[in-house]
Amino acid sequence: MSSKVMKLNNGREIPIIGLGTYKSPAGEVERAVRDAIDAGYRHFDCAWLYGNESEIGDALSEKIKNGSVKREDLFITSKLWCNYHKKELVVPMIKETLANLKLDYIDLYLIHWPFGFKEDAGMWPMGEDSAYSDVDYLETWEGMEECVKLGLAKSIGVSNFNSQQLTRLLEKCKIKPVVNQIEVNPNINQKKMIKFCADRDIVVTGYCPMGRVENDGIPGFPTPTIKDPKVIEMAEKYEKTPGQIILNYLVSLGIAVVPKSVTRTRIIENIDIFDFKLDDEDTKYLDSCNKNQRICFFECFKTHPHFPFNIEY
Repeated sequence: MSSKVMKLNNGREIPIIGLGTYKSPAGEVERAVRDAIDAGYRHFDCAWLYGNESEIGDALSEKIKNGSVKREDLFITSKLWCNYHKKELVVPMIKETLANLKLDYIDLYLIHWPFGFKEDAGMWPMGEDSAYSDVDYLETWEGMEECVKLGLAKSIGVSNFNSQQLTRLLEKCKIKPVVNQIEVNPNINQKKMIKFCADRDIVVTGYCPMGRVENDGIPGFPTPTIKDPKVIEMAEKYEKTPGQIILNYLVSLGIAVVPKSVTRTRIIENIDIFDFKLDDEDTKYLDSCNKNQRICFFECFKTHPHFPFNIEY
């Protein structure tokens, strides 16, 4: 079953279901991408930070070469990491990503976070205010626009930007962002941000749609809704899995989602969510699960002037 699509503000289309690749290890991620293409996935969510773009590129290249899929049918996303926010660094970084992915262009390039780090700082300079870059994301965006002009990216967007940051960007940009990728799951359903983006013709892509089961029980982390007894009951009612219930609910909010898995059966399940509709009672229950609780809250960077989570959305 092929995933359905949403229209972007530049006329292009993004498949609603994509394969997330964060923390997908080498060896496993290559197999996962091949399995996903076989299952009908055409949207793959990658990032330089994840350190596995070369393996993803191997799988994509193999599937294109053997005729399983055409390049033009794929939608590949990648992201610019925080150490490379200077305008002159953006194009070299997308070229590095393209070399790893073995592609001539990517379909969507995102600024991974609005806050930047100095180029010589570590990738995770937690609690090190001296490692913060003073580069404005508006400058970074000029580099992103250059990626489009050079044909290296078909579309550009942002990730983890709040409403004020998006508003400021929209006032200055020459090329409008097509996507804001943010955490969305029943514990933080982001309805206000989804409406804010929809009103400005920006698609929301939701990461961590299932929450993180591996964080369950850790103080400060919300219990993933996939373990909620009522969601398990819903799964029995609709003859689906709890994960399929959650993904169906999130897609009904008008967003794309990028569930991560390296397990073939789960990869197949995660795209098979378009053949049922939750009734009003079940939708209301999932609405009621919203606690505005993040998994990715990154409080270690809250002193950065461009930290996005100091306001509601």
